[in-house]
Amino acid sequence: MADPDTGEPRERPKSPQDRAFLSDHPERGHLILVRHGEQEWPEENSPTAAWIDPPLSERGRHQAELVGQFLHREPIAAVYSSHLSRAHDTGRAIGKHHDLEPMVMKELAEIEIFRDLPDDRPATDILGDHILEGVRDRFVRLRKWDAYPMSESSAEFRNRTGLALDAVLARHPDQTVVVACHGGVINAFLAELLTIEMDMFFRPAHTSVHRIRHVGHHRVIESLNETHHLLDESGASHRSE
Repeated sequence: MADPDTGEPRERPKSPQDRAFLSDHPERGHLILVRHGEQEWPEENSPTAAWIDPPLSERGRHQAELVGQFLHREPIAAVYSSHLSRAHDTGRAIGKHHDLEPMVMKELAEIEIFRDLPDDRPATDILGDHILEGVRDRFVRLRKWDAYPMSESSAEFRNRTGLALDAVLARHPDQTVVVACHGGVINAFLAELLTIEMDMFFRPAHTSVHRIRHVGHHRVIESLNETHHLLDESGASHRSE
């Protein structure tokens, strides 16, 4: 429809759906959350310290390269990561396509399971096999971090990671920013946004991409668990969970 005064095409008025979901909002920012690549898994009865910061596996390094290539055309203004090597190395694989080095925020680290146990002993030595099995079964049923004794609480974790991500959004209100982090962090942020009580309501794949639009305190989920970049030309998948 043309403007009767100027004859120029009249811009379509924004619908309630446009406003609710920030469609084509000129000042909106984009947060891209990326889970790290696959890590090297410690042996089952390794000391608790071995589970904190394992490096990327060979497949994880390849996944990081693939997600970096996938995001190379995005107008990324900054890359953030936790201090843990699997997230930081994934962030570096993304940032190198934009001449960006990840800015490290320790508050973006994964949930601290068995934080209060001795670092040099496995959890089974302290809790016993039967209690540990019960703890794991309780998490499967509740999907709450509070199922784990002597650990960071669900509330602490949500508050820690939420404050960190709020700070990133406040610093980049109208830019595209990548945060390379962890599956628990992604769940915590999105669970708060969706008012979900479970701490882990879905399983992000390694180097999966999750997009959030934001303007001020208004946040809208654009996509979850994008993994098509992990398919090669032959159709073979490099996805892992």
